[in-house]
This record gives sequence, C-alpha cells and structure tokens, in this order.
Amino acid sequence: MERLAGKVAIVTGASGGIGFATAKLFAAQGAKVVIGARREAELDELAAQIRAAGGDAIALAGDVRAEDYAKALVALAVERYGRLDVAFNNAGTLGESGPSTSVSEAGWNDAIAINLTGSFLGAKHQIAQMLKNGGGSVIFTSTFVGYSFAFPGVAAYAASKSGLIGLTQALAAEFGPQGVRVNAILPGAVDTDMYRSMNSTAESQSFITNLHALKRVASADELARSVLYLASDDSAFVTGTASLVDGGASITRT
Repeated sequence: MERLAGKVAIVTGASGGIGFATAKLFAAQGAKVVIGARREAELDELAAQIRAAGGDAIALAGDVRAEDYAKALVALAVERYGRLDVAFNNAGTLGESGPSTSVSEAGWNDAIAINLTGSFLGAKHQIAQMLKNGGGSVIFTSTFVGYSFAFPGVAAYAASKSGLIGLTQALAAEFGPQGVRVNAILPGAVDTDMYRSMNSTAESQSFITNLHALKRVASADELARSVLYLASDDSAFVTGTASLVDGGASITRT
C-alpha cells in the first residue's frame, strides 16, 4: 500500500542529500511532488527520474530566503495538483563556520535567513493552504547539533537549526486544532555533500562515526524513511516533536 497515495507534497532542498532522497521516496509512495532548490539542473534531473519511475513531479528553482518563492511553490502545487497535504522544509546551509568571535554579521544573518526564516516563510504559506484542505503535515530539518551535542565553530548553524525546534512547537500548538501537524527531524551525521565538506579527512570521518552508538553515519535514504513516517497518516497523533534520527549520538559516551 502506498503510504502517501492521493497526497500532494512540497520538498525544498531537493537537489541533493536528504531532500533528493525524500522527494523520490514520497513519489514512490504515491505523492505528487513539487520539488524546490536553487540548482535548477539538478531539480530537473530529479523530476525526470521520478517521472521515469512512474511518479509525478514538477520542479521550481528558487531561493527559500524570498517569501515570493514560498508563495510560488504553494501556488504551483495548487495549480498543478489542486491541493497541498505535506511540506518538507529541508533547504539549509552550514553557513559561515570558524571561531564565533570571527563570524561576520553577514555570515550569521545568512544562516538564519536560510535555515530559520526560510523555513518559517515556507510554513507560513503552506499551512495557510493546508487549512483549506482540513489539515496536513509540515516537517522541518533541524539537527542534533546544538540540541543534544555541540561542536565548536558552528554557532550560526546550531542557533539557526535549534530555532526550528521552537518554531515547530509554536506552530504545532497554534494549528493542531485545525488538523495541521508540525514536526522536526534531528539527524545525526548523514553521508551528504555537506557532511563531506565538513569532514574531508579519514581522521575526521572516523571521529564523527564513533560519536554514534551505531558506529556509522546514516544514508540519506534512511532519513527519508523517517520523514515519510511524519508525512504519512502513520504519525496521525504525532505533532510538536523534535524527533532524533541520530544513530544514538545523543546517548553515546564511548
């Protein structure tokens, strides 16, 4: 049975990593998918892959920092498919890293704009549309960094992603009575381009791997399956959660 049969979903940050894997899984599970990211060529390739596999997807490139883009993604979902049921606000950036005393104001503001404000703007317009349908599921990609674990040199990333947990709770409380569920996933290390850019040496990758109880990092496909749970009716009584999908990093001290 397709777990998202008849549903329409938006996935941002879909040109790679978790967003790419999730968009493909949503489509394979019966959803009609609107995919967004800044890289148009990668989005078009993903849409083509989904259609070749028998799914239904349409791509719209843009920048999540712009509210007009958030509006356009929702408008495209309604124009093409007639409704909106699921939104995975996954677009994000590591932002400017390094000693916090040296992080520029522009670098800080950019991380907040993409990771936190961009997700809020997406949810603002997604929820407004979902209310017309009688409800839906909104999901954010946060992180275990700054929640159950801390690293030096990533203050902007940690702060902007941690802000999504408060946003999740506020929106869940506000719109729960109207049937909109809001949750966040908090991944541990996931083998994506961002992970490899942060951990480019064998020594660094070994250190990160050992932080996890499972003694490995996740694949993007594994994260996608957790997002699918929150998107589907399997999680019908789940809202306002900061859902750790971290391979046990939050409880590991060995």
